[in-house]
Amino acid sequence: MTPMAMPIPLVDLSMQHESLRAELDRAIASTLDRGDFVLGQALATFEAAFAAACGVEHCVGVGTGTDALALGLTACGVGPGDQVIVPANTFIATVLGVLRSGAQPVLVDCDPDTALIDLAAAERAIGPKTKALIPVHLYGQMVDPEALLALADRTGLLIFEDAAQAHLARRGGRLAGSLGRAAAFSFYPGKNLGSIGDGGAVVTSDAAVAAKVRMLRNYGAPRKYFHEELGMNSRLDTLQAAVLSVKLPHLPRWNEDRAQLAAAYDARLAALADRGIVPIANQSGLGHVYHLYVVRVQPTCRLDRDQLLAALQQQQIFAGIHYPIPCHLQPALQSLGYGAGAFPVTEQLANEILSLPLFPGLTLEQLDRVVGAIELATR
Repeated sequence: MTPMAMPIPLVDLSMQHESLRAELDRAIASTLDRGDFVLGQALATFEAAFAAACGVEHCVGVGTGTDALALGLTACGVGPGDQVIVPANTFIATVLGVLRSGAQPVLVDCDPDTALIDLAAAERAIGPKTKALIPVHLYGQMVDPEALLALADRTGLLIFEDAAQAHLARRGGRLAGSLGRAAAFSFYPGKNLGSIGDGGAVVTSDAAVAAKVRMLRNYGAPRKYFHEELGMNSRLDTLQAAVLSVKLPHLPRWNEDRAQLAAAYDARLAALADRGIVPIANQSGLGHVYHLYVVRVQPTCRLDRDQLLAALQQQQIFAGIHYPIPCHLQPALQSLGYGAGAFPVTEQLANEILSLPLFPGLTLEQLDRVVGAIELATR
């Protein structure tokens, strides 16, 4: 009997954490010794370091990336009566963040090559109540800064970036998080920069926005027991900040590792283009940080996406789908009033996209096994 091959996961954090285990242990022990578990020293240290890494003046750590969207939009003056343009091709958290701010999401379709927001469609969607636009830097690739800022200049829209998948991504000489009034990041464990639990942050160079987020995340209180706003409890806890501070200096190297693996995928998959296996286009060069490596399984492939996913799973290769059900077709968002066919490119991508295993520490031997399994299944 042929022995079962070792599984290849979509994401594996064990090697990353093992290489940093001594540093992480010291950071956790230091937090335990100080006992400042909420709004402690390690949080302030991380906020300053991450702001500098993003090329902005301020970082405010909050409980989750979703909270970063909601609190950041509110701090930017977005709320009831306003409309916010959002790509349909995104994780539901982007839309939930808008709804939690009290504003109305207006969805638009995406570009079929990059899967990023279609800025021409966004401009057509602008109405009298439109106040802001959220470019989602999806899969680790930024929305084109030049085109985005030109749109903002023409229309006066407030730009609030969703950079949850784009830690240190670059494009056109700009860093993710530095384009608009503010930006939201997530530190969910599987992100390029991930904590060991939930976490998020708002980054901005607007001191007033930063001050308001700091107040809103802490019950709307600028000082203890004095509440100026109807805030909430959403603070990046000190322990998570300590972990993130250990990881942050390693992030550029991890992003380079991801880019090198993506280039290896590109080279090996080029021969399968005539079989309908086409990677999502990289229009950012080395600025793409590849949170995910995504291919399209197009109609010319002998297998559809779900069949190929099943074939890979049979070989102990665990790919993923980001995302199988578009936001406008989610049961929870039917009140937005969109139905099937509203965003044809997004819906087509939802049926075709497949995220292949990619993480720092993935070996070329494992990568070759993934590509080999795709090649065999699509013959």
